[in-house]
Amino acid sequence: MQTLHQLLSGELIGSSKIQISCGLNDFPRELFELQDTLEFLDLSGNNLSQLPEDFGNFKKLKILFISNNKFKVFPKVVANCPSLTMIGFRSNQMEEILEDSFPLKLQWLILTDNKIEKLPKSIGKCEFLQKFGIAGNRLNSLPDEMKNCRNLELLRISANLIEELPNWLLLLPRLSWLAYSGNPCSLIADRSVQINTVSWNDLVIINQLGEGASGIISKAILKSKDSKEVAVKIFKGEVTSDGLPQDELATCIAAGFHSNLVPLIAEIQGHSELKKGIVMELISTDYKNLGNPPNYETCTRDVFQSTQNLSLEQVKNILLCIASVASHLHNRGIVHGDLYAHNTLVNSDGNALLGDFGAASFYDLKSENAAQIERIEVRAFGCMVEDLLDQVSLEDKQSEIYFSFSSIKENCFNEVVSERIGFNEIINLIS
Repeated sequence: MQTLHQLLSGELIGSSKIQISCGLNDFPRELFELQDTLEFLDLSGNNLSQLPEDFGNFKKLKILFISNNKFKVFPKVVANCPSLTMIGFRSNQMEEILEDSFPLKLQWLILTDNKIEKLPKSIGKCEFLQKFGIAGNRLNSLPDEMKNCRNLELLRISANLIEELPNWLLLLPRLSWLAYSGNPCSLIADRSVQINTVSWNDLVIINQLGEGASGIISKAILKSKDSKEVAVKIFKGEVTSDGLPQDELATCIAAGFHSNLVPLIAEIQGHSELKKGIVMELISTDYKNLGNPPNYETCTRDVFQSTQNLSLEQVKNILLCIASVASHLHNRGIVHGDLYAHNTLVNSDGNALLGDFGAASFYDLKSENAAQIERIEVRAFGCMVEDLLDQVSLEDKQSEIYFSFSSIKENCFNEVVSERIGFNEIINLIS
């Protein structure tokens, strides 16, 4: 992160990446001295409410983050930046977006945690849009013009006021990761699923294991179970890019038991700060993350280490595990919404555990849209198949089993959603 002093002194001339957070009330005009080189601009965590009319002079700007500021209206001037592909205006208390406010090359748009009631019809002109996060707003519908966003792959519309998912949305040819919990169109959790409870006072936190958008996971001792070591997730309590923590908790409980899910032990009661939480089995250190989350370049696709190699036997085991647990979830009317390698733990044998229900949503198995919702997730599975096949050796890429997996992938990628196979058939093909 740079300082305002560095900018004002001219020290940053020629920079391609600028990140300044120091309580700015006005857009620093000195940034225009970088207009011929600037590609990445992050002014999050300031007090800005507008951008200058000549903002379009940033001809090379590709990525713009202005989250946690004070924009009530989306700044239409960003549409004048010809190279801009990624925009983030999270947590601005934004209320309005005027027509033709988005640059036409836009691929990744983040408007999470605002007060937006309506999207402009002109969003349908963003034909390159792949990733769109607008959870935690006040939308009651999506404009029909969005059906023209045929490259859309990931959509987060959780925690809004949407009464019904439009039919065109479920027919988008590339949609793979969909989260819509916390809307009237999402079923209420089936609380008939029984789960034990554990008092917060019976847990001794040892150390933090990790932190995600929705909560913090720690290693702990459960005193009431013969001092058993467990994993504890405490939800942060605010809206995340995926949705609301209480919806994650509900789907996690409703998922029940499956050998390829991280086993859930209990729900926590009596937290000292009244936060929600769960107790899970502590997974062996033999298990590692299968992949890393997408980055700015890959947008919607996971990132893998260049040194990572998988045998076709490992690939088969991993895919069979994931297809099995996905089938289990969909048989319970749950779409995971985040079926990714970075949410998958694997051991050396290829045994896999799927985690992170932050983007999970409920749906009615008896509805006419049920099959389409499952097959949206089938495309996410196809992306995982493609990613894992990229990790095998050149020799294995000549084998019959490799081509059989490639055939499954192509079926998962069928642009006619209704013609894709379901998870039960995928299991039969892999087995």
